[in-house]
Amino acid sequence: MTIEFNPSRGATLGVEWELQLVDTHTRHLRQDARDVLAAVPDLSEGQRPKAMHELMQSQVEIITDVCHTVAEAVQDLRKSIDRLTEAVEPRGMALACTGTHAISDWRDAVYAPNQRYVELVEEMQWLAWRIQTFGVHVHVGVRERDKVIPIVNALAAYLPHFLALTSSSPYWGGQDTGLASSRAIVFGSLPTAGPPHLLADWAEFEEYMDTLIKAGTIRSIKEVWWDIRPHPDFGTIEIRMFDGIPTPREVGMVAALSQCLVQQFDQQIDRGYTLPHPAPWVVRDNKWRATRYGLDADVITDDHGSTAPMRDVLYELQRELEPVAERLGCAEELAVVTDVLEQGSSSERQRAILADGGSLQDVVDATIIELAEDRFVTSNPNRDAGQSGS
Repeated sequence: MTIEFNPSRGATLGVEWELQLVDTHTRHLRQDARDVLAAVPDLSEGQRPKAMHELMQSQVEIITDVCHTVAEAVQDLRKSIDRLTEAVEPRGMALACTGTHAISDWRDAVYAPNQRYVELVEEMQWLAWRIQTFGVHVHVGVRERDKVIPIVNALAAYLPHFLALTSSSPYWGGQDTGLASSRAIVFGSLPTAGPPHLLADWAEFEEYMDTLIKAGTIRSIKEVWWDIRPHPDFGTIEIRMFDGIPTPREVGMVAALSQCLVQQFDQQIDRGYTLPHPAPWVVRDNKWRATRYGLDADVITDDHGSTAPMRDVLYELQRELEPVAERLGCAEELAVVTDVLEQGSSSERQRAILADGGSLQDVVDATIIELAEDRFVTSNPNRDAGQSGS
């Protein structure tokens, strides 16, 4: 099986952001994506729509054009957010994004009117029924096909970094799961989800995809939902590990982190370096540690079992990537890593609201504020209103 790769012109960017449709009165998810998308034909129609259905009617996915800088990508997303806000506010809704919705029940979800999703639900059954989850995907362009698999392998070591920074789904159906990211468990249960298979080269990737198709496991390579995967049509590596991200500035942060890492690995290959190839057990174990503990995780740093605090590892990674970020023009966005380390990931901020006497309805209000105002909310936003959730 030959899989053609459409090379990109450098480390271009594309971002997909899955947004929640939240009822401003009940704070529950509204299953109204069909009506919202119909109200914004300028975004949802045409050959390259910028807003579209995802699996559930409770979400709308917005997509950037091909961008060259992080600032360009964030500005693209902001324009779509502003346009969608014009459509949802008169309908008594607001936009938000976290990996799961704190209080809504997945059993109330309605599937989007898409044949592909109908077939997915029929095949996966209960595994698909529960996927009322939200994430962010970042595509970074790669100039040469033969660089893709080595870069994917190297990026696998950063799954816990990606997840810890963006962990935003501690609650599932009104209950604290004890996890930083319940979405990682819910979505990761799909048969072709999870960490990428660490392959030798593009030829082995082609052979593996061919085997899966012949076995009937998948019908196309688009049904392989690895946390990091090649996207041959776009000429990108797609990083799918991020939980739902509440603020544009944090989306810019992960876009910068992704672009810097891919660019650094690309240049290291040009200089003759062999990229790191983490042991599969380390990749799996570290992903679990970030799923459970988020930024409080101690992560494995080598194949011998050495560990270090995730916060320390992230501070060091940010400093390491600063020269790359300067050259790419995304140093300001990369610096948001420090803000998250100091003020907490979304999962920590959500729990802080309950610790401040708030309710899960207050958590939902906070996520709406975070997206609308692009700022972190670390205490109960309704504390002074006299009534929780008012």
